[in-house]
Amino acid sequence: MTAPGATILGVAGPHLPRDEAAFLRDADPWGFILFARNVETPAQLARLTADLRAAVGREAPVFVDQEGGRVARLRPPAWRDWLPPLDQVTRTGPRAAARGLWLRYRIIAQELRAVGIDGNCAPLADIAAAATHPFLRNRCYGGDPATVAERGRAVAEACLAGGVLPVLKHIPGHGRATADSHEALPVAGASLADLTAWDFAPFAALADLPLAMTAHMLYPALDPQRPATLSAAVIGHIRRSIGFRGLLMTDDISMRALSGPPGALAAAAIRAGCDVVLHCNGDRTEMAAVAAAAGRLSPAAASRADQALARRRAPGPIDIAGAEAELSGLLSAGSNG
Repeated sequence: MTAPGATILGVAGPHLPRDEAAFLRDADPWGFILFARNVETPAQLARLTADLRAAVGREAPVFVDQEGGRVARLRPPAWRDWLPPLDQVTRTGPRAAARGLWLRYRIIAQELRAVGIDGNCAPLADIAAAATHPFLRNRCYGGDPATVAERGRAVAEACLAGGVLPVLKHIPGHGRATADSHEALPVAGASLADLTAWDFAPFAALADLPLAMTAHMLYPALDPQRPATLSAAVIGHIRRSIGFRGLLMTDDISMRALSGPPGALAAAAIRAGCDVVLHCNGDRTEMAAVAAAAGRLSPAAASRADQALARRRAPGPIDIAGAEAELSGLLSAGSNG
């Protein structure tokens, strides 16, 4: 059986016209990713996820960035609104933070599975610092490795309990970013010893998770020329020293942190050791170039993909009203000191 394409692709709008479905059938991406442009109503979104899977003829994973707060593709009135993650953990306080995050992401997972989405780009294991760029800072879970690892584990377990695959990001650590990687390439100018003890530590603690997303960030201590997504040295460090053995996807290959045509960047990411290339903007010309350059999943990547999908299971039982009430109580108790 031929392996799927080594891509995760976006689509242009809320519906899948025949020509786009035909393109996807030929490109045969391993999975899909959705954005606000793809979302109208729960019924529409459920049809779209079913149509995407029908286009490739298999139960392909469908991902979304549903962190809650600023990064949320599903929004009210059809879906719940959320505080930014860092604001939530500040409100609940340190003792209840992990439980509060578990409740939050278990509820989110229930919402996602109801419309056919079975992958969420969370947990985020980047460490917040005073200098962390605002595009990232309030999406973080804490300011030290042990805290972030504990809370990241709670998020991942909540996703899995809800039948949603978690995607660990942004490996090997994006917290030192003082630039927005959507617009420019951030640089982590610390020594390897400091990076290992701080930035990389939460990712090492969560290295058993099924999927991870690379950071579009330069780590001169490992590679002074190429950002992590395009660096064999950094990806080798992720595999050997951090110990991540799951499926490794790029962050969006069309972000401005990376320079060059999308197809060339896709080929470079695969050569560097990424398993799957993520392309998000829905531009079909770019997607065609990315799909051609990325090729099919390698045997090793296909094995890791199968292992990731094996952890996708039916959601466990949960009393959503009870979970909401418990989370509300934690937020109220924390805000009252």
